Amino acid sequence: MKNMAVLTGALLLLGCAGINAGSESGKPAMDASVQKAIDEAVAANKKAASLGYEWRDAGKFIEEATKAAEEGDKEKALSLANKAKSEGELAYQQGMSQKNAGPHF
Repeated sequence: MKNMAVLTGALLLLGCAGINAGSESGKPAMDASVQKAIDEAVAANKKAASLGYEWRDAGKFIEEATKAAEEGDKEKALSLANKAKSEGELAYQQGMSQKNAGPHF
């Protein structure tokens, strides 16, 4: 009888431990592929910003991707994160190609 009570208590604890496996706010955890895409977009944007060539909408797309991911809209979040990553990469390329631009007297 004592073993049954211990076993039941252990199972209850294990079951309760998985209830809030998402995040501390109770929202579902962000999909790993979405998180990776957002992280890559942030990195690309930071790289472009290091040259002073951060494009206007990249940051907005990252914010919208994060919001969509939190709301569980994986497809929208991936699309926005990929768009932000592309803008970051293109902005970096533009910055590199224009680094020697200017008047030459």
